[in-house]
Formats: sequence, C-alpha cells, structure tokens
Amino acid sequence: QVQLVESGGGVVQAGGSLRLSCAAAGLTFSSYAMGWFRQAPGKERELVAAIGRNDNSIYDDSVKSRFAISRDNAKNTVYLQMNGLKPEDTAVYSCAARWTITAMSFRTGYAYWGQGTQVTVSS
Repeated sequence: QVQLVESGGGVVQAGGSLRLSCAAAGLTFSSYAMGWFRQAPGKERELVAAIGRNDNSIYDDSVKSRFAISRDNAKNTVYLQMNGLKPEDTAVYSCAARWTITAMSFRTGYAYWGQGTQVTVSS
C-alpha cells in the first residue's frame, strides 16, 4: 500500500521560510516522479513544483526563484524549500507520485496523493 505523508507546514510571517517534507512508503521511490501541489480555499488545486527521477524539475511561474524541490532517494523523501513566502502562498500543500520510466517531471497524471499539510502565511 502506497503512503505519502507530508510534514513541515505551519504558520509563518510574510517573507519567512518553510521546508516541507513528503515521506513515501510502499513504492520503489526512485522509479517515481514526484510533485507538490497546493489548493487554497475556493480555488482549484495547482501544481507548485515537480521533480523527475533524475532531478529534472519544473515550477509554477508564481514560485520560481522562491521555491526549490529536491529529493533524497535513500530516504524515500521529497522536499519543498519555500523562501520569501507571501500571503497568497497560503494553501494546503500535498505531494503526489507518478510511476515513470522516463527522466521527465510531470504536471499531471499522478496516481498517489498525500493528505496534505497546511501552510499559512500572515501579512
């Protein structure tokens, strides 16, 4: 059974930083592309960042230069370092996994999802 468990969310002032972690179990982590998504109240879920099997990464334009996605295959964990946080970054952040044989990162097609962690940025 695949499990994705996020941690690291919380309340932070604008301009602050948080590091989210997503620990994966029940899958061969190195064979999966991973993504971080967020959903704010009343809005659709959106991709924040994604990373492929070989660290190829993509970002939403709104977080480029502020957020960084990384993975540690030895720890079955994907991270999202968030710097320069803004109130509009407030959302529930979830990680997701997609099996792939390629080195690509993906915006869609994720099969497994975590429960999410709340990030609140105060102004």
